[in-house]
Amino acid sequence: MIQFLLNQELRSEHALDPNLTVLNYLREHLGKSGTKEGCASGDCGACTVVVGELHTDDQGAEHIRYRSLNSCLTFVSSLHGKQLISVEDLKHQGQLHSVQQAMVECHGSQCGFCTPGFVMSLFALQKNSEAPDSQKAHEALAGNLCRCTGYRPILAAAEQACCNKPQDQFDSRETETIARLKAITPTQTGELNSGDKRCLVPLTVADLADLYDAYPQARLLAGGTDLALEVTQFHRTLPVMIYVGNIEEMKRIEDFDDRLEIGAATALSDCYAALHHAYPDFGDLLHRFASLQIRNQGTLGGNIGNASPIGDSPPLLIALGAQIVLCKGETRRTLALEDYFIDYRVTARQDSEFIEKIIVPKGHALFRAYKVSKRLDDDISAVCAAFNLKIDNGVIREARVAFGGMAATPKRAKSCEAALVGATWNNATVEKACAALAQDFTPLSDFRASKEYRLLSAQNLLRKYFIELQTPHIETRVTAYV
Repeated sequence: MIQFLLNQELRSEHALDPNLTVLNYLREHLGKSGTKEGCASGDCGACTVVVGELHTDDQGAEHIRYRSLNSCLTFVSSLHGKQLISVEDLKHQGQLHSVQQAMVECHGSQCGFCTPGFVMSLFALQKNSEAPDSQKAHEALAGNLCRCTGYRPILAAAEQACCNKPQDQFDSRETETIARLKAITPTQTGELNSGDKRCLVPLTVADLADLYDAYPQARLLAGGTDLALEVTQFHRTLPVMIYVGNIEEMKRIEDFDDRLEIGAATALSDCYAALHHAYPDFGDLLHRFASLQIRNQGTLGGNIGNASPIGDSPPLLIALGAQIVLCKGETRRTLALEDYFIDYRVTARQDSEFIEKIIVPKGHALFRAYKVSKRLDDDISAVCAAFNLKIDNGVIREARVAFGGMAATPKRAKSCEAALVGATWNNATVEKACAALAQDFTPLSDFRASKEYRLLSAQNLLRKYFIELQTPHIETRVTAYV
């Protein structure tokens, strides 16, 4: 059984189909049709809902952390121990919520299909903001697409909603809601079981290891932003899943003098502060990783584990010399991330083995990262590049250069690195290294970019890296190219 709050209503579910998304649960099981399906792939934001979780801040105070999610990519099992808020829950005692009222007064709704998603993103923004902030508003709304081109009034609504925001029913009930969430805090493995399909929800790494050993055919579910597409886009059935999002051990970020250790189930939005502090370029690129709804849900371990050749984090982590800790039963092994990827969607992971955490070395001052995509926000990379050099007295002593989107796996550019190491850091060396990239990669053409465009972009990004190190005042990193 799993338990969660539907606004303030306690829901206990056991026999639901584990493949059921929150979107379809709301619409088909509860008759709450305000949440819309636009794309069923996490791109449009029409299905946005907000999930509240217990959170203890650095001062030890408890509060509820509200986050926007794409309900079309969220399986119901991930709600265990949390609070689900949909657009129907905002209106209170016959009065529109302040974010809804702002949308009305600023004329932010046109055809109206996307409006519930915008409203829920605005609600989460308001809950997480102390004052109007244009940058945060753009970030919060980047995952919501309006086909009526009504963005200016929606941004005006965001400013109004976050300016002198009034107390709402969620604020007045916070103490009560915290107590209710504590009462349903999971204490043992939860389960959804429809007879032919099941999803197990362990609470510890040891329990996960035991379950995965017992069900080696199970699919591991973290954020689900990639896995759920098998159900929503390809109409496949996932007979057995194991949800790892309630394992606190796998959601920790530990900051040591020489490294970061990040639990594999840590949401990308939770990784931002630590990675940005260590490597500003990594943080900047995370801001362009899909949308805020996806970053609130997707995990760093999932972005590695699905072995996509266009995942944004693996090239950066490979360039930094990151390692992963793989767990199977009581056995753990540490593997260089670059050795994890073998071929397209093929990895070195053994049966019943899972990524427990990622180890990111610190102290690489010349690390830079770049993403080339058609849109600045909420888009997949055509090319993602990461450069990490050690230069001593003008001579390159070490070089790690990695790319995504250039091969069947995220991959180091070994010929390029060989052209760099031992050479003087100058334009001639860079041009030799650019030429060597043609030996490292034979990229494919697809709807994102041609092979010629990819190769030239990769070469130009190395040239860009050289220029930026020569003139560090230039702030043009992590740029989109259209």
